[in-house]
Amino acid sequence: MEKIRFLKNNANQMRRLIVEMLAKAGSGHPGGSLSATEILACLFFEVMRHDPKNPGWEDRDRFHLSKGHCCPALYAALALNGYFPKEELMHLRCLGAKLQGHPDRRTPGVSMASGSLGKGLSVALGMALAGKMDKKDYRVYCVMGDGEIQEGNIWEAAMAAAHFKTDNLCGILDYNRFQIDGRTEDIMNLEPVVNKWESFGWHVIECDGHNIELLIEAFHQAKGIQQKPTLIVAHTVKGKGVSFMEHVVDFHGRAPTTKEQEIAFKELEDIERDESQL
Repeated sequence: MEKIRFLKNNANQMRRLIVEMLAKAGSGHPGGSLSATEILACLFFEVMRHDPKNPGWEDRDRFHLSKGHCCPALYAALALNGYFPKEELMHLRCLGAKLQGHPDRRTPGVSMASGSLGKGLSVALGMALAGKMDKKDYRVYCVMGDGEIQEGNIWEAAMAAAHFKTDNLCGILDYNRFQIDGRTEDIMNLEPVVNKWESFGWHVIECDGHNIELLIEAFHQAKGIQQKPTLIVAHTVKGKGVSFMEHVVDFHGRAPTTKEQEIAFKELEDIERDESQL
């Protein structure tokens, strides 16, 4: 329970930082950043082997944020882990800053630029294959957006990953059911999403993407799968934790105002207080 409380606390801190840095920047993508918060909290504070003091450590687990527009969640996780000072977060999207609107290698802890949707799984597959060739035991984690998997390149990578038996590769689908133009079911229906990935030769795990216990269990199960890659279908809520952002497509790409930040902070404080009493 101490571990779960620790991870929930970090997820809550990440949410506050996401809202704050986006309000300060005046632009960015809160919806998908907030939906991926627990996923990244579990990865960076529990699941992955990494060293903030040595970001280029050869034996580290690799992480790739394929849906790069949701980098505020990644930046918050990196800052809280000590990759760079939290003050850097308030320079999000500023000219010349380390933290741009999509991740690139200027940012400590980022191995590869991302943001051109559909390409991230191929990048992660390359990392996984390199690990196999070099006889390294690191694992590779790749977070994808649901609208993103409408891209054909994702399915080429999915087919290749299964063919090459990359059991050191774990994809995570942030399945919040929204993309920039609306609901995924209206733009390009993904269902039956589990059956599709299984038919491509992947081991698939479904879970609540905001339930820390279930996420940790899913990541643990993925580590035990042999001879095939794993996809975790994490069912999430766009804008999770801020009531007026939840399930609202406008907040896919609109930053909160200063007033909205104040309201969001109050709601997040209420969540933290309620969780502390459990």
